[in-house]
Amino acid sequence: MTKALFAGRRWTSLRLRLLVVFALVALVAAVSASGIAYWLNREAVLTRTQDAALGDFRQEMQNRAAALPADPTPEELQRTAELMAGSSPGYSVLLVHERKDRRLVFGTAGATSFGLDDVPKSLQHAVNDRQKSTTANDAEYHMYWQRTKPNGNPYLVGGTRIVGGGPTGYMYKSLATERDDLNALGWSLTIATGLALLGSALLAQAAARTVLKPVQRLGEAARRLGEGELDHRLDVSGTDELADLSRTFNRTAEALEKKVADMSAREEASRRFVADMSHELRTPLTALTAVAEVLEEEVDDLDPMIAPAVGLVVSETRRLNDLVENLMEVTRFDAGTARLVLDDVNVADQVTACIDARAWLDAVEVDAGRGIVARLDPRRLDVILANLIGNALKHGGSPVRVSVRVEGEWLVVAVKDNGPGIPEEVLPHVFDRFYKASASRPKSDGSGLGLSIAMENAHIHGGDITAANGPEGGAVFTLRLPVDVGKVIAGGGTDA
Repeated sequence: MTKALFAGRRWTSLRLRLLVVFALVALVAAVSASGIAYWLNREAVLTRTQDAALGDFRQEMQNRAAALPADPTPEELQRTAELMAGSSPGYSVLLVHERKDRRLVFGTAGATSFGLDDVPKSLQHAVNDRQKSTTANDAEYHMYWQRTKPNGNPYLVGGTRIVGGGPTGYMYKSLATERDDLNALGWSLTIATGLALLGSALLAQAAARTVLKPVQRLGEAARRLGEGELDHRLDVSGTDELADLSRTFNRTAEALEKKVADMSAREEASRRFVADMSHELRTPLTALTAVAEVLEEEVDDLDPMIAPAVGLVVSETRRLNDLVENLMEVTRFDAGTARLVLDDVNVADQVTACIDARAWLDAVEVDAGRGIVARLDPRRLDVILANLIGNALKHGGSPVRVSVRVEGEWLVVAVKDNGPGIPEEVLPHVFDRFYKASASRPKSDGSGLGLSIAMENAHIHGGDITAANGPEGGAVFTLRLPVDVGKVIAGGGTDA
């Protein structure tokens, strides 16, 4: 599932961006090239057709229309128009002559029948506009042309007038063939653009695969490295930037593996030292504890000058004994050798027994139903309760209230004191080992391990402990444990 999601994210990110960029570049390039090619070919085709038709028409006007008499008859105009259109089939001819009586005489011929109304007015005015003769302009009339689209069909219309008197001639040529050729060219360029776009997509896919494959391998290697496979390395070949990145990854992984190995070795040596030291201290501590108990029994018979010293020795011996026991418990958690011994426990009785054994009955209020039974390790539950209640009495204030309830599949035990609460800056660290809220009291009665050991015992049950301040003041420690630990951590190293 994770791999599929990761692959999906890769597809929607870098791979897709590469495809889009390649496609856009190819599309812009293809459209630009096709547009330029189409425009150049269109101008070339139209200019060639136009120049050929207008040149031939000018020549015909000079050879045939100029040979007409000054006042030609309609028959003469018609015959001349037919001769002009017949000499170059492809355009139609219209000859117009204004007689002395102001009447217009027409002669028309060609494949397309057209009249003076088909000639744009602007072209008629330009053709009949008499120019002034200058050194640079020796002709009174010039040839003009215009492209029109009557009824959506393209035509070329050209016209000129005979200098010195004579008819005005117009030619009318259809550009439908050229339009069809240009449309075919346009479709060909469109298909070529589509093929270019498809080719760019395939090329982008190949390029993306070439680029992303090493990146994917690098990502997979980084994931495996993050999961603890510090000996994983990448196969490197080539001299490009991705190969350099892979080599850098391998060097980093090698350095990380070495550093982690060194740290693990030092941590293991430290744990072994603490465990060995704790074991070595137990024998002399047993003897010291026995002597301290004897001295404590005889303290009333001792010299008043010596009694305080004896009391100090007894209390410090017990404190040292508790510290050694706590250190041994911590080393078992660190080594992963701590085990649960599960039993069905009446939680209310367990809480009462914990408080009674430590003579806290007068300072602790218990709110627990007698019917609450949980399957857990009673010894470790006692350790958790003793640390939480003892911490509340020591740093909070009595009365301490212990409430027990069941929420679904969870056993919830809340320990609330009557003190000023826990400073906000201290809350994140209350379960840290050897942490003490007051730096000015480094030699307080506690070792700084009690709450940490309580948390470890909660974790081994599959539960947790949280610390907070109550709305009405005072600190609240909330223990959450599964009602049936055996179901939660079945097969997880539990000795039932």
